[in-house]
Amino acid sequence: MKTVGIIAEYNPFHNGHKYQIEKAKEVTGAERCIIIMSGDFVQRGTPAIMDKYLRTKAALMCGADLVIELPVHYATASAEYFASGSVALLDRLGVADCICFGSECGDIDILSGIADVLISESDEFKNVLKQRLKEGASYPKARNEAICAAAPHLAEHLDVLNHPNNILGIEYLKALKRRKSSIKPYTVSRIGAGYNDIDLAGAQNPMPSTCESNVYSSALAIRKSIMSKNDISVINEQVPNRVYGIMEETYLKTFPIFPEDISLLLHYKLLQEQDIGFERYFDIDTNFSDKIKKYLPNSLRHAGLCDVLKSKNMTYTRVARNLLHILLNIYQSDVDTYCLQDYVYYARMLGFRKEAADILSAIKEISSIPLISKLADAEDCIKSAAGIKMLQCDIQASHLYSMIVQHKFNCDFCNEYTEPIIIL
Repeated sequence: MKTVGIIAEYNPFHNGHKYQIEKAKEVTGAERCIIIMSGDFVQRGTPAIMDKYLRTKAALMCGADLVIELPVHYATASAEYFASGSVALLDRLGVADCICFGSECGDIDILSGIADVLISESDEFKNVLKQRLKEGASYPKARNEAICAAAPHLAEHLDVLNHPNNILGIEYLKALKRRKSSIKPYTVSRIGAGYNDIDLAGAQNPMPSTCESNVYSSALAIRKSIMSKNDISVINEQVPNRVYGIMEETYLKTFPIFPEDISLLLHYKLLQEQDIGFERYFDIDTNFSDKIKKYLPNSLRHAGLCDVLKSKNMTYTRVARNLLHILLNIYQSDVDTYCLQDYVYYARMLGFRKEAADILSAIKEISSIPLISKLADAEDCIKSAAGIKMLQCDIQASHLYSMIVQHKFNCDFCNEYTEPIIIL
């Protein structure tokens, strides 16, 4: 049975995500869809607005057949690590025939051509890149000129590197090529709002008839609207009806969680460790560590700290990711080890549809990593100390998220060892 993989965050799940699942099955001819999804913390360096089980349920209600959790080390990393970890997980499951991702470009050949140049790093590419950086050019500008020098036929297409989903798509392609994976890539054009658009779309932005609503907003715009309006009715048309039902049921009970909700925990962690510095954490150098120590006393709130730490060479999002690496104990040495050992050691299942049980049987038969459905059995299945350490970090991250939810809404703690997977 042909199976397509999709890598996602669903933060939160909206009309565009439902459309992508439908379109992915259509363009690939797949009958089954596996989602590799970020857990309770996401690539922007923040907690997810809804917990991973609610987002899993939303995905399964809207066309997904199986949802696997992306380990937190990759879910909270830059595009390259995010893509490499996700593709490795999908590839090692052994059952995906193809992968489908959204892009502003919509042309797999153009994206693949750029990926080839970036992987090969020919002498011409490296020489031009080095020279332009030496002359003071920004990295994106130097990289583009190096691509033009190495592959002149791509010069007219370099604008694709100005769009976030194109960049992520290129990273997926690079990861597939480096692995020599048999998974075939497809891309579908994003429609409606862009990834970074902050305003909700209206009825003037038509959606395909396969969606329940004719509006399509970015996940960022939906999150900002929920945060600013203190009312989820404003996003009723932005999400599928069944997903809105989940939101109504859990609103102000376990959802929503915002970046500022980690402020006090983060500040405490930074204060505890400021004397020894933060260089051991993933993607953090001495300069950034010193800058944290300099500005920490005057920046209690998450957004304020990110604002003062960002710079010309470090975006707000990268700052947020680095701070999250500190909070979640994500160490550079661990990430280096995991990457050397093929990225992943297990596939943690968050949920599946009963009629898709054939996927589970196939994975158990041919996967090169164990499929974990019950945490109590995980350590018996995972054969390496590094794998167990990775899983423990995932569990701790989710327990931290559950504590945040518990204290914000005075609700029950969600224990990873007793929380059942979602079965529809």
